[in-house]
Amino acid sequence: MESEEVNAWAMPGGKVVIYTGLLPVAGDDNGLAVVMGHEIAHAVAKHGDERLSQVLITQMGGMALSEALKNAPDETQQLWLAVYGVGAQVGVLLPYSRTHESEADHLGLIFMAMAGYDPREAVDFWQRMMEGREGTAPPEFLSTHPAGDTRIRNMKKLMPEAIDYYNRNK
Repeated sequence: MESEEVNAWAMPGGKVVIYTGLLPVAGDDNGLAVVMGHEIAHAVAKHGDERLSQVLITQMGGMALSEALKNAPDETQQLWLAVYGVGAQVGVLLPYSRTHESEADHLGLIFMAMAGYDPREAVDFWQRMMEGREGTAPPEFLSTHPAGDTRIRNMKKLMPEAIDYYNRNK
């Protein structure tokens, strides 16, 4: 998609969108394979569907809490609903998002390796992504994505498996 935004995403149903602003960070076919493998992994793992289910369950919990507090004073209702909202976001939704991202990183490495792209390039790609976002990332516990250092450290741990797939497909 034509946009200067440095981003890509997968829609529920399997379509993948990569913004043209990401292409300079990708640098070459290997970098683009990192992005495509990651986003295809989201689609294959049905992370969009899981996310929708999590949001619906969280909303139902909020509605149940609201119903339980319906006779409480307005200030009490507002306080407990705010606490519930923050707790659901930080304690449930964000950790699941980071789990989905880590799973997509893992599967993405395997997919790119199976397609004949060198998975070792993924570390370089994510380092370039970090360089472009220095100082702008929220603390990891408030983010939908693992911190860049965490992501790279995890990828390095997964690399032997990915290289094994890469070597099988040479």
